[in-house]
Amino acid sequence: MHSLPFLNALKKSLPQAKIHWVIAKGLEGLLEGHPMIDKLIIINKDMWKKITYARHTLNEITLLLKELKREKYDLVIDVQGLLRSGIITKSTRSPMRVGFREAREGSRFFYTHKVKGGRDIHAVDRYLKIAEFLGCEIKDVRFPLPSYPVSSSNQSLTSEDYAVIIPGARWRTKVWPAEKFGELASKLTLKTVIVGARSDIKAADTIASLSEGKSLSLAGKTDLRELIEIIRHAQFVVSNDSGPMHIAAALDIPVFAIFGPTDPVRTGPYGYGHTVIREDIPCAPCFKKTCKDMKCMNDLSLEKVYRIIEKKRD
Repeated sequence: MHSLPFLNALKKSLPQAKIHWVIAKGLEGLLEGHPMIDKLIIINKDMWKKITYARHTLNEITLLLKELKREKYDLVIDVQGLLRSGIITKSTRSPMRVGFREAREGSRFFYTHKVKGGRDIHAVDRYLKIAEFLGCEIKDVRFPLPSYPVSSSNQSLTSEDYAVIIPGARWRTKVWPAEKFGELASKLTLKTVIVGARSDIKAADTIASLSEGKSLSLAGKTDLRELIEIIRHAQFVVSNDSGPMHIAAALDIPVFAIFGPTDPVRTGPYGYGHTVIREDIPCAPCFKKTCKDMKCMNDLSLEKVYRIIEKKRD
């Protein structure tokens, strides 16, 4: 999501360029059929970490590297900046390989050109620095997300007024308690729709049970494209720091973002009209994926979150 404005800037400046995009399996739904992308190259990076699939992984990586080399790219850009993405970049043998000077895990040694991105800067603006280095115009920041069809079972939903609750996150430490989300849903005047992955179903059911009949759970019941459309039609979104939160910001839907261990300066909802809600804790942001007490999330009261939302909505 953070790299979509980079894609937009690149395609606007080089409209005749053919763009290929390497993406992790499971996220391809965001970009399949995108008018600015000519080819998606899907890698099953999560399986690469499992030793029991080592032989299959080796074959997959070998075929991937051969395919990339065969394409003879003029320019390759690594915005992720990890060892894996650096190796993929180098394997193309492109004469121009661009990445960040501060890229991690030694990936910067695989680039021919290094751009200073900075660390205390939002990811969107950081990626756009590479676009600027390439001579692209970056003043008009746009997230090119096409519209997608909504299933017949949810078409009536998108004609109603509702808010979206996103209770999941990739890290456990970024999750505000489901019980507090549920109490919040019971106090909001709008109906709420809970979205998320299958792993969020338990939390979503808890929220729905505490909402006094004011929430509908669609956790685990939508693909990425339908998730985008459900968020697109919302009045506002309440979310942890998560991927769907960035989808909402990209769609210019007002976001109330609950932050704890991560830094909203770097990964907060991008753009205007969004509100970051956090507890004033000396140890935050700590960027830890594990924590014994999770004070930054557990100490954030329902009353504070509700009060901020109501004040902004008045």
